[in-house]
Amino acid sequence: MALNTAIRHLKNGDWQKAHAVVQNDASHMGCWAHGIVHMLEGDIGNARYWYRRAGRPFPRERDASAEIDALVTEMKAQAQAEATQQRQQSQMSQQNGTSES
Repeated sequence: MALNTAIRHLKNGDWQKAHAVVQNDASHMGCWAHGIVHMLEGDIGNARYWYRRAGRPFPRERDASAEIDALVTEMKAQAQAEATQQRQQSQMSQQNGTSES
């Protein structure tokens, strides 16, 4: 996943490489990461813009490390929710297939 690559670059402080990845990701998470990129860059006005696009409040502390951690936590939670939903859909499909026999 490209966003994981961007996060790796952000954790290493390499906002230029992270920017090359996130500028092509219009998702909620991508916009959040894009805001973190500009926070690291020092372009606070642009960072605020991308936080608004992500639907997130701009952090008062401007702690990029804490924001990266929060982004990773939310990505993991989203992935778990998607996996749970897929399992439930699969189980429902199997039950529907069994009950029709």
